[in-house]
Amino acid sequence: MNSIQKKILLLTTIVLIIMSVIWIALTYYNHKTQQQYNEILQRYLKLNEVTTSSQNVITDINNYMIKPSEENMSQLNQSKKRMEEAKQGVITLRNEENNFTLTNYVHLMDSFIETTNRLLLFLSENDSEAAAQEFSEVTSISTYISEMSLSLVDTELKTYDRFYRGIIKQSGEVMKLGIFLLLLIMCVLFLVTYWFSLTITRPIFKLTQAANELSKGRFDLQVKVETKDEIAFLARTFDRMRKNINMLISEIKHKAQLEHELQQSKILLQESQFKSLQSQISPHFLFNTLNTISKKAYLEGSEETSDLLVSVAGILRYNLKQLDRSVTLREEIMVVRQYMDIQKARFTDRLRFFMEIDECCLDWKIPSLTLQPIIENAVIHAVEPNEDGGTIWARVIDEKDTVLIEIEDDGIGIHKDKIHLLLTEDSQLVENKSKGIGIGFSNVVKRLRLFYGEEDVITIKSEIGSGTKVIIQIKK
Repeated sequence: MNSIQKKILLLTTIVLIIMSVIWIALTYYNHKTQQQYNEILQRYLKLNEVTTSSQNVITDINNYMIKPSEENMSQLNQSKKRMEEAKQGVITLRNEENNFTLTNYVHLMDSFIETTNRLLLFLSENDSEAAAQEFSEVTSISTYISEMSLSLVDTELKTYDRFYRGIIKQSGEVMKLGIFLLLLIMCVLFLVTYWFSLTITRPIFKLTQAANELSKGRFDLQVKVETKDEIAFLARTFDRMRKNINMLISEIKHKAQLEHELQQSKILLQESQFKSLQSQISPHFLFNTLNTISKKAYLEGSEETSDLLVSVAGILRYNLKQLDRSVTLREEIMVVRQYMDIQKARFTDRLRFFMEIDECCLDWKIPSLTLQPIIENAVIHAVEPNEDGGTIWARVIDEKDTVLIEIEDDGIGIHKDKIHLLLTEDSQLVENKSKGIGIGFSNVVKRLRLFYGEEDVITIKSEIGSGTKVIIQIKK
């Protein structure tokens, strides 16, 4: 997903979130208000249920007195049960304002139920006179219950009158708040949309200006867009095109001069090749001489000196090879061992060298004279300046897709600026600013990148006081 799509989705998500939050808040407020309304209505219904239940009991008693049957008795018992349930519901309505009245109301219901039970007892004993008297009492209590229910309802109305007014006032305030939020969101969305449009149109305007200048022949103006989206990528591509065109024009202007210099270079190349052949005579003579001295030292019993001379001769012969040819890791490791044998003879116990080599990686190709200059830098800058010497590790590791070569030391480390100079392949800057750290090292970097065709084939990890690790990654 590209950056402009991300911006659009982000803006849409923000709008949806804001609208969802407002909708959820309003829904919650309406639900809460409706719940409060329902609670008040339930109070009224519970009071009305007591009146209705008492009247139903009177009706069922009258029916039973007229026709004493099992069906009428069952209906009467159900009415009594509903009366008990209504009583339990009324008890939950108690508060500070109706505490006294509600207590009397509950006692009145208890009296109603007790009187009803006595009436049924007299009816079962066929005491008609007592039953008639209790029926009159029950009817009177039912009337009192109805009147007290109305009184309690009136009290509830007075109690919750302020609540009703508060709800109405709160509803008005919520409506005002909703209108204010709507206007605020519209303003915020307008500003965000304006800012979002600028992030797209402003880089396009700069790119258009650069194209106009380019059409006028001004190839020296840099195209710079400070964004991180597709337009910035387009601007960088456009700038590269400008540089390429400028470079092409420069090449055309200097074509004649370059052809002339090319002819002169051919002459100089022939002379340099002749001098190179002459310069190899002395190293070959020195190589043969070292072999002769080595054999003589061996015959005289100086085996250590003989081995040292053999190592020197091996390195000399290896250095006589062309730098542009490739060798195997096995050959590079062999010359590193010969070089370290010479350095151990020089530094003795001050130099500690360890190798961890995966044998299955030794047949991979690598440019000639790659590892020895890196090891040499480690000896010069990690071992030689330190009075106690130093330690150098050389590793060849077989990974899934790459062969990893690590050369690590425990020296003083390299500053980040010097690492940058080494990896930019600028030998002149390295020589001037790094005090001779790596003209050879910079050449190694250049040859590795040319050989493998990748920029990240070599990396340097180092901190001041924590040593240095050079990592070469060879893709299989």
